[in-house]
Amino acid sequence: MTSFYKSRMAPTIEAIGFTVLLLFRAFGQTHHVFFKWREILDQMFIAGVGSLFVVSIVSVFTGMIMGLNTGLGLRDFGAEGQIGLLLTITLTREMSPFMTSLILAASVGSAMAAELGTMKVSEEIDALEVMSIDPVRYLVMPRVFGFSVMVPILCIYSSTLGILGGAIVGHFQLGIDMITYFQDVMYRISSIPGLKDLYVGVLKGYVFGLIIATVSCSQGLRTSGGAIGVGQTTRQAVVTSFLMVIFFGYVITAIFYK
Repeated sequence: MTSFYKSRMAPTIEAIGFTVLLLFRAFGQTHHVFFKWREILDQMFIAGVGSLFVVSIVSVFTGMIMGLNTGLGLRDFGAEGQIGLLLTITLTREMSPFMTSLILAASVGSAMAAELGTMKVSEEIDALEVMSIDPVRYLVMPRVFGFSVMVPILCIYSSTLGILGGAIVGHFQLGIDMITYFQDVMYRISSIPGLKDLYVGVLKGYVFGLIIATVSCSQGLRTSGGAIGVGQTTRQAVVTSFLMVIFFGYVITAIFYK
């Protein structure tokens, strides 16, 4: 039984160590950012513009669903006019970073893992090393840097669309005055707790971006077994990213909101 657990835990511990080391190595290559600006912009375009449509649709309908359910629940207490305040808190602090990160993990993160995994099994990574080109500097650092910059921006964009979606539902289905709704939103955002919600949400986006990019690159660089291995790598990258986003989301919330 002991040998069974050791055989199951050893690859997991090795994967964690490889991923953490890869993140530190990527940070160690940040002095090459200005030389890799084209690759970084490409990754920002893929993560941002390439995912804009899906993020927009999900954000609007998330705000509409949350606004409708929250408003219907508050209507029993005659407080449905407070949905602007509640949506602002929920979206900026929690939902927008989570939804945006999960979307990007499933779309961009999986593609990133599959791309690097294909390069690994086709020995392109080995060819780079033979030519004395560091794969971390050439492949990993631009993805980690570009992704970590773009995810917080998308979180702010997602929060804005979610609040607008809640405003549409609040006005047309719950009869809430638009001016009152946006006054509540601006009051919350301009307050000290609202600013804290905003920067915590941006921090979560940055951390989630680092996690998704690093995990995806790590899975890709450790791919083996040909085409089947690439498929397994892609699935594992998405699953691991989901779990890490949920875990670190809780940790950040617990740290800032004791």
